Amino acid sequence: MRRGLFFLLTFFWTATSWATADSYGYPITDPFLATVVGTPPGLTADLPEEIPFKQGSLTIFEDRVVPDALWWAEELGFSYAAQEKPAPLVFIIAGTGAAHDSTSVQKLAKAFYQAGFHVIGVSSPTHPNFVVSASRTSVPGHVFGDAEDLYRAMKKIWGTLEDKLEVTDFFLTGYSLGAFNAAFLTRLDDEKQVFKFKKTLLINPPVRLYSSISLLDRMLQNIPGGIDNFSSFYRTLVEAFTRVYKRTDRLVFDDEFLYKAFQELQFEDEQLAALIGVVFGIFASNMAFTSDVMTNFGYIKPKNVRLTKNTDLTKYDEASARLGFTDYFHEYFFPYFRAKDPTLTREGLIEQMSLKTIEDYLRGAEKIEVMHNADDLILEPGEIDFFPRVFGDRAKIYPRGGHLGNMEYRDNVAHMISVFKK
Repeated sequence: MRRGLFFLLTFFWTATSWATADSYGYPITDPFLATVVGTPPGLTADLPEEIPFKQGSLTIFEDRVVPDALWWAEELGFSYAAQEKPAPLVFIIAGTGAAHDSTSVQKLAKAFYQAGFHVIGVSSPTHPNFVVSASRTSVPGHVFGDAEDLYRAMKKIWGTLEDKLEVTDFFLTGYSLGAFNAAFLTRLDDEKQVFKFKKTLLINPPVRLYSSISLLDRMLQNIPGGIDNFSSFYRTLVEAFTRVYKRTDRLVFDDEFLYKAFQELQFEDEQLAALIGVVFGIFASNMAFTSDVMTNFGYIKPKNVRLTKNTDLTKYDEASARLGFTDYFHEYFFPYFRAKDPTLTREGLIEQMSLKTIEDYLRGAEKIEVMHNADDLILEPGEIDFFPRVFGDRAKIYPRGGHLGNMEYRDNVAHMISVFKK
């Protein structure tokens, strides 16, 4: 938990924001610091320490052949917590590179469970386990394909749990990329009518995926000494990650891990942006390498080279470490889909991967609400205006919080619950 000396440090860094606070009490005005730090102690929502969060796994594609090196991801993992009485159920879609039991998913699960909901956590389509076990193409990032993959997985998960949970209504939420996915999922469910979601809440979604991944990749330019000093900066992070890993039960790259690495290094200013960029770069490289092994495309692993359970992957880790999301898009994602559709253009594919492609649907979808931050790091200047313009009074825009930094803040959690309690 984020306590003690760090809280005092945060207080001094944000003293001006405390003195000039508006009606919104989240105190951190630096969006990079907010993204890494989250919500200071004493300002978080009062949530239970534990809920009966259980884990399960299942096979999505019975005939799928999984490469030996990825044996561990053959079945799709998921998490759930059940009320002891009939209750509504909330599906929670994880953000970029995150698993069904990531720190952020668990925090949201605690909030909704405490409010009386069953909860099910679902991994991001960009998480390696999902890429291997649940993606039809194993090439994540195509929003319509990802929605179909998520929907298929959610139906199967529900099929394993429907005898254990008595559900009165279905709800859907997601954060970051998971929120983006949730918008397309709701549209798909309106067509398929399996869950008939009563309400969907989007938490800090991107507007246009390419814009957001470009912003994240450009954060690497803040590495001290420039991008040419990447190797040295990366080694510093690895050493910090190793120290964190020795004090934790498992190595998981999520928001909590980002914070712990910051605690080790006490970065300031531009270094925070570099830290965020590198961690998201790790998500990108893990996703890309897993996808490449599944498709045998030859992007990172040479085509037709067979990896076993015992193969030393060090050289592949080194090769993929510098690869960002835009590299993945231009060198792998676009060529892969262009091979399937020769008429596809790079610009056309970029524009497809946007909420603007379903803008008319979103404008009329009264069941969908959004909460966002005006200073979110994954939005280009002016993109925040998309939400009030399209959603109207269904959009709640906070003045600060960076990217998900205020998701635990008590006012934010209260609003999340109120959306589903209406």
